[in-house]
Parts: sequence; C-alpha cells; structure tokens
Amino acid sequence: MLQKLKASLGIGAAKVDTVLESASVFQGGLITGNVHVQGGDIEQAIEAINLKLCTEVKVENDNGTSHVNMILSAVRIMEPFTIGAGEGREIPFEFKLNDETPITALVARKNQCRVWLETALDIDFAIDPKDRDYLEIKPLPVVQSIIAMIESEGFDLVKTDVEKGYLNGGAFSSKSGCYQEIEFKGGGFFGAKEIELSFILDGEMVHCLAEIDRRFGGSGDEYRSFCLGINAGDNEVQTAVEAILSR
Repeated sequence: MLQKLKASLGIGAAKVDTVLESASVFQGGLITGNVHVQGGDIEQAIEAINLKLCTEVKVENDNGTSHVNMILSAVRIMEPFTIGAGEGREIPFEFKLNDETPITALVARKNQCRVWLETALDIDFAIDPKDRDYLEIKPLPVVQSIIAMIESEGFDLVKTDVEKGYLNGGAFSSKSGCYQEIEFKGGGFFGAKEIELSFILDGEMVHCLAEIDRRFGGSGDEYRSFCLGINAGDNEVQTAVEAILSR
C-alpha cells in the first residue's frame, strides 16, 4: 500500500524518456524516435502514451501581454498496457509536423520561437510522468530563399515570435490558432520599412502573408500575399519578393 501511495505522488513511479533520431527537421517533416518507458517500484497500468507538438504563443489583451503554451497537434501512440516493476519497454513512433509549426532555426536579433515534443504517460490516480524534447524547425529551401533575398535588399531580421490568432491571405487561411511573425527592418530612416512575414505550408505549396509598414514613407501599412510551390526557382522567388518591396 505504501509503495502505491508513493507511486501516486510520483515517487518510485514509472518514468518516460523520448529519444529522437534527430531533433532537427524541416517544415512539414517527420519526427521519428523511440519512447522509453521504465517501470518503477511497483506494477502500474498505463492508459496511454501521448505525444504533443507544442509551441509558446504570445497573447495580447486589455490586461497586457502574456505567453501560453499551445498544442499544435497530438497523437496517441500506445493503447493501455501494464508495466511491471523495473521493466523496460521501448516504443517506436513517427510524428508528422503540423504544417503551421513555427520555424525556429532563424538567425534573428531576438528569436522567441520555441517548439517541443512533449511525451506523457497517462496513469490513473497518479502524477503523469512527462518528458520534453526541444526541436529545431528548419525553413524549407524556398522559404530560406525568400528570407535571404529580403536580407540581400538591406533588411535585417530583427525578431521572430508566435502570436495567437488566425491569418487570412485571401487565397488561403490558417487553421492552428496561432501564427509566426518574422520581422525585418530596413536600414534607412525616412525611407525605412518594416516587413513582417508569416508562412503557411500547405502540401506542395507555401503561402506567405506580408505586412508592410511604410510609416516613415507616409503611406501607412498594407498587406500582400503570394503562394509559391515548395520547389519554386529563384526567378519565382525574386518576382514574389519584388512585389513585397515595391512601393
């Protein structure tokens, strides 16, 4: 009885550790690995093993700004089973990234984007053991080309974050309930611009919504959007970027 009570408090209970084949993956890619479950001091019933893809989201309201964790997608990889005292079990898994997963592998002055995979054992009447593994989400080559081309025009990548809400680009819209903003600033003063890009991967297409701040030029803000295939060439990328930068 004492051992069961201790296990319910997390003392001597089963533990979980997720080992990823690689913590670095491209947008829309596949996460693979193994979940290691190690039994504790007593036999325990595991109702499920749940994987959750999470990010941190900025929320703005009348009370100010806060940050909350948001689940982008989740999957159950194991049906109920019993783990014996001291028993070890290894469960392989595959987990496809949500298409709207924020990019984290960006060289910005202030990169506030974080993505992680959380693994949890669902155990009745006990503290659920959890494991968190941070991921590096790399931009697809076409997205990297867009960013590099904007930087080559004299813009600095100054900030990235994830905000609560939805995007509507006319021909596309977001679904996850949050979106990433990648912010650039021009190098001049009176002619300076701020550009914020948000990308949505959709199968073989990449959608982009650009918010262009022309405050110093006196024209106000405007929004422009475009769509490119994930295998778009340099000429297509250049045409799209020029449309963003043109006055």
